[in-house]
Amino acid sequence: MTVTATLRDGSEIGLRPIQPDDKQVLLEGFERLSPESRYKRFLVPMNELSERDLRYLTEVDHHDHEAIVAQTPEGEPLGVARFVRTNGDTAEAAVAVTDDWQGKGVGTALLTRLAERAREEGISHFTATCLATNDDMLQLLRELGPTRILNTGSGVVEAQIDLPASTAKEDPLRHLLRRAAEGLLDIRLPG
Repeated sequence: MTVTATLRDGSEIGLRPIQPDDKQVLLEGFERLSPESRYKRFLVPMNELSERDLRYLTEVDHHDHEAIVAQTPEGEPLGVARFVRTNGDTAEAAVAVTDDWQGKGVGTALLTRLAERAREEGISHFTATCLATNDDMLQLLRELGPTRILNTGSGVVEAQIDLPASTAKEDPLRHLLRRAAEGLLDIRLPG
């Protein structure tokens, strides 16, 4: 089932569960990641995805391993977020957004939908491993829920996120304040 998400600029994207026949879509999205973005996602240099990687990343059970694909209305791949249950109510989460769509709210939309799916599957905590210098990802995780950052050494941190009981849309005032802070809202006072 595809759900629609509205980005910061007002454009809409589709979010849907990944399917086994999405291997080519995933490959196209991977090819649109810069070497730096690939490193930030996989924490090792990654030049290509093997057939084994593609099977693992697309053939998921949607219970202990979920992946959500973001795409334009025309089907252009924009990113993917996934969780893999590590035990009981905890899962490791990751997200990747193509370079040309970063900073537009795709990652936020993906992680919000992923958290909804996680709660539906009995998961109440995410962990995420990322570079200590990946401020964008750390901020994205903090927006998801209460977050603790643990330094694991070698420039890598592990974030532990408590998922909110509800991932319902944020209240209108918080939304307006966030848009104003991002410079996406023009406020003119009368007079």
